[in-house]
Amino acid sequence: MDKLLDALVVVVILALAFTGMGIGWRARRRRQTDIPRPATPPADLGTILRRDDLFYVATTRADAPLDRIAVNGLGFRARAQLTVADSGLRLDIAGEEPVFVPVADLRGIGRATWTIDRAVGNDGLVFVRFRLGAAEVDAYLRPEDPAALVEAIEPLLPADTREAA
Repeated sequence: MDKLLDALVVVVILALAFTGMGIGWRARRRRQTDIPRPATPPADLGTILRRDDLFYVATTRADAPLDRIAVNGLGFRARAQLTVADSGLRLDIAGEEPVFVPVADLRGIGRATWTIDRAVGNDGLVFVRFRLGAAEVDAYLRPEDPAALVEAIEPLLPADTREAA
């Protein structure tokens, strides 16, 4: 009987923990209703400069790597394909609608070693800063060759943001 009671206590604690996480996630999504859905990719991206199969880690508010964006298909880690074109970036996250970041919305690019739930050594993450409506956000990606990805995207940055990146 004691083992049954112990098991019941564990089940109740786990149920409360998962309920709390669900409530927290829904509250985060409600707080982020001001963040619009990313643009839909155009039919013609123009000249393709690079294509990478990579791991999409997270999107956070710019300069706040612990504030995960949880809305509009950007909330969960997944395999993805990034297409770098002269018109912008197309991000195809597994199980989500494609995301397009026009060149005019790009604000910066850089290397990182950590974000909300991922830490990697040797600047293994690449973050792309872009405007999403009125918000600036950072999308964190984990490509095979971070330096090559940064090198492909840097020339697309508007001249006024290139020095700040």
